[in-house]
Amino acid sequence: MARNLVFILALTSLYIGLAAADWNILNKKSKNRDASSLKNYCESWRINVELNNIKDFEVVPQECVDHVKHYMTSSQYTADSERAIEEVRLYLSSCCTLEGDGKDAWIFDVDDTLLSTIPYYKKHGFGGEKLNATLFESWMKQGKAPALDHTLKFFHEIKGKGVKIFLISSRSETLRSATVENLINAGYHGWSSLILRGLEDDFMKVQQYKSEARRALTKEGYRIWGIIGDQWSSVEGLPGAKRTFKLPNSMYYLS
Repeated sequence: MARNLVFILALTSLYIGLAAADWNILNKKSKNRDASSLKNYCESWRINVELNNIKDFEVVPQECVDHVKHYMTSSQYTADSERAIEEVRLYLSSCCTLEGDGKDAWIFDVDDTLLSTIPYYKKHGFGGEKLNATLFESWMKQGKAPALDHTLKFFHEIKGKGVKIFLISSRSETLRSATVENLINAGYHGWSSLILRGLEDDFMKVQQYKSEARRALTKEGYRIWGIIGDQWSSVEGLPGAKRTFKLPNSMYYLS
């Protein structure tokens, strides 16, 4: 009996020890799985923003701010943007019979299409903070937004084809001087018109305002061959273009 009791106690101790060791290992794996799950969650969130499945968000989820920061400052962001512009080039190589009558048109958004706002968002949480319009406009007035190299090069390529370039921005008309100066200093010149939001546009959503701006161009007889923007509100709505191209941006959403 005594021997059996000793054997049972020894076996019980061994089982508890193994169980404890197994729990520690599993706990460690669980932590790794949690980190992996968070990365997957945040990448899924970012992709669904780009797909326009996630709309009208005011801030990036706090647990995903670092993920968005990493992406927007990474070589992957640059590669994704450059690939989008390469697709534009492929489209232009076969899509369009330019009439040469001055009515062939292309539309660009401004912020995070021609000029980068990443320097601003570096100081304001990469979308993790609710946008302070006053601070953002103050930053814009400084005219220090750098060019996005991939669109700067394409801008001049398409201009060289004789296509009229229209810039339709959700920036306020009060920022015209600062915006023009910023664009020129960043290397852009030769656009046909820069369209900004006036007082009469303030009550419109961005998509409606940009659609109305395109409607005015088509009424003047312009053929809009394409649009490039970083927001869905820049490329959706009627009248549209023959083809639209969206650049990546998951820091904010404009509807």
